Amino acid sequence: MTVGLVVVCHSRPLGRAAAALASEMTQGRPVAISVAAGLDEGTFGTDAVAISEAMTAADDGDGVVVLMDLGSAVLSAETALELLDDEQRERVVLCPAPLVEGLVAAAVTAGTGGSREEVAAEALSGLAGKEAHFGTSAPAEAGDGSAVVRVLNPHGLHARPAARLVTEMRSFDAVVEVRNVTTGSGWVPASSLTRVTTLGALAGHELAVRASGAQARAAVEGFVRLAADAFGEVTEVLADPRERYVNHPTTGPALHRGASTSHHYRVSGGSLPEACGQAGIVDNSDVAGGSAKATGGAGDTERLLSGAPSSPGIAVGPAIRLHEQPLQIPDEPFQGTEAEQRRLDEALTAAHREIGQLSGDIFAAHVVLLEDAALLDDARAQIAQGLTAPRAWRAATDRAAGEFDALLDPYLRARAEDVRAVSTQVLRALLGVPPATVDGDGILLADDLTPAQAATLDPTRVAGVVLAKGSPTSHAAILLRTRGIPAVVGAGPVEAKVIALDGSTGEVVADPAPEVLADFHQRAERQKASRDNARANAAKPAVTTKGVTIHVGANIGSVEEARAAAENGADLAGLVRTEFLFLGRDEAPSEDEQVAVYRAIADALGGRPIILRTLDAGSDKPLPYLPAPQEANPFLGVRGIRHSLAHREMFAEQLRAIVRVARETPVSVMFPMITKVEELIEARRLLGDVPGLRVGMMVEVPAAALRASDFTPYVDFFSIGTNDLTQYTLAAERGNADLLALSSGLDPAVELLIQNVCRAAGEKTKVAVCGELAADEAVVPRLLAAGVQELSVAPALVPLTKQAVRAT
Repeated sequence: MTVGLVVVCHSRPLGRAAAALASEMTQGRPVAISVAAGLDEGTFGTDAVAISEAMTAADDGDGVVVLMDLGSAVLSAETALELLDDEQRERVVLCPAPLVEGLVAAAVTAGTGGSREEVAAEALSGLAGKEAHFGTSAPAEAGDGSAVVRVLNPHGLHARPAARLVTEMRSFDAVVEVRNVTTGSGWVPASSLTRVTTLGALAGHELAVRASGAQARAAVEGFVRLAADAFGEVTEVLADPRERYVNHPTTGPALHRGASTSHHYRVSGGSLPEACGQAGIVDNSDVAGGSAKATGGAGDTERLLSGAPSSPGIAVGPAIRLHEQPLQIPDEPFQGTEAEQRRLDEALTAAHREIGQLSGDIFAAHVVLLEDAALLDDARAQIAQGLTAPRAWRAATDRAAGEFDALLDPYLRARAEDVRAVSTQVLRALLGVPPATVDGDGILLADDLTPAQAATLDPTRVAGVVLAKGSPTSHAAILLRTRGIPAVVGAGPVEAKVIALDGSTGEVVADPAPEVLADFHQRAERQKASRDNARANAAKPAVTTKGVTIHVGANIGSVEEARAAAENGADLAGLVRTEFLFLGRDEAPSEDEQVAVYRAIADALGGRPIILRTLDAGSDKPLPYLPAPQEANPFLGVRGIRHSLAHREMFAEQLRAIVRVARETPVSVMFPMITKVEELIEARRLLGDVPGLRVGMMVEVPAAALRASDFTPYVDFFSIGTNDLTQYTLAAERGNADLLALSSGLDPAVELLIQNVCRAAGEKTKVAVCGELAADEAVVPRLLAAGVQELSVAPALVPLTKQAVRAT
């Protein structure tokens, strides 16, 4: 038996020719080579099902090595792998070697009885002979200059920091390459934005860099400095992806729920002039050209929409539209390679000039994309194969965007929008299509916006935005927030003459009645006054109208967030998510490393108390160095205290670190995901008797809330995690947008559980709430009425939460 080979490429004739050439080199030794190329004899493309069948055909027991050409061939091969059964999948190696040279080298090695690993390794070195002949520099070796760094950015090495990296690395006279050590990726050129970003480097991942050439050492040192500076991104490392936006420098506090909610879409009777004029907000005459003149509503229907709050603020006005000419690539004759390349170059220059007029990191990343060597080489290769400039550019950018779409992290996956936005600008230049225009003043209704469109909206004319699609994480949404334009995204199609929206809650009202308009106007005034007052009084204690002081703390997951908590007037760190130290790395942090970080958090808070939650990890937040078996439902699996008690040596090391810091500064310890009293007793036994150290537990499981009185002898405080408590009580996963009607707000059943915990706690045991409901101004009075004595929220929401307490 020998290792089989599979050829995956876009052209069937090319695949067969490469296989025939490789077979000639085996000197008569039989090697199974299956070809899965093209959609038919004359159509370019790849088919995952055909590839999986080829893998099966080539495997006679010793396994298969798969070689691919580029772009979707790689994605199709990965998909094909998933179609195989587990046993067969283990015998398949996807090899990034060059197709022709790699296939020849692989066939020779397979013919001599080499193993899968040996065949793949030989394929990877397939270019060595050609490089030696032409004197081409070999890839950079560690001896020329190398280093390993950790990604500090909360969203990983996404487009903007990657653009900064690529720009800096291009300035050195060196060949610089980078790889993701954490995921085990291959080396990619640091001069290519598309290649660097598709490394999928997330927060905490380790990147290796190597360089060769005259300035190799300087390039590596520059890379290390950039990494230490978070690649120029002012940022805070966040532990929970649902709270990504809370303290981001551009997103602000508007997205404290981190998910969309269901809202009313009203269509009411009443004339448009009367409705607008009575509220005193906007009038038909304000619309340019009188394009919004209309009378009458559309009836008395009302339906729910799923919209996500995206940019805070309240806005009311006539509905206006974005007018843009569709980009339709014409069926035109090929004008020759030189002429088509000239067309593309001119369009790239025009797009470069247009983007250069916009400021900000987002557009700096777009400029780098326009200069991306891998993207441009792909487009030029398409032209060389006979495609016109528009078709070549579309094909190359579609492939690059597809690589982003295939990434696991949702934030990085969303960066495909950058590639598509740049693609659109170049295509407009190629086809002579003018940019989109807005038809008046009011509330813009659109399917979606590109970053350039969002950045060029005039806030004096566009009072608000409602997008049918889009995401709060999109660059367009970020730009709307930075420009102060209220927005709701993901609202679905809206037809109306007048729109009222609240970008803080996601509420959208179409053709509102006069009393609804008046209500929105009053809410806008109250909202502004409340926010101004909250910020002015952030450092003062939160005291209810009855004179009861409620401590308002901050949920933090980094030293930077601790500083933000202090700046926003937090009374303490009510929840320190220590898992940020453990995730996204190849080994657990040492005891000394943990002590240093906990001390830095305490210092940032200036002596305020801090509550350190022990590691809350498990199958839903996996640790690469502690692989666990796959679980059908990770949220009901080995996580929290269950995980810690299963890995006692690491747990004990964390407890020792906490105790060391507790001797120097006010520290409490809290155990997550406690369900049974036995778990708490065992955790306390491992902690030992530490004088002065307060011990608490998270209440996240309904069973713990119902049996709270059984836990009171063993704790000094309870901290209720309403996010998990809600999803477990209502059987509604909190990240599922289709279930937001169930999981949003304070459900009566959850409220009863909180009341039960407070009753069981009595006078002796303090009760805090650290879930997202603690920041809901409408819910705060109900929590305090139940007996909650402490609230902990995202740092940016501390002032508003204190204000809500003072109003109770």
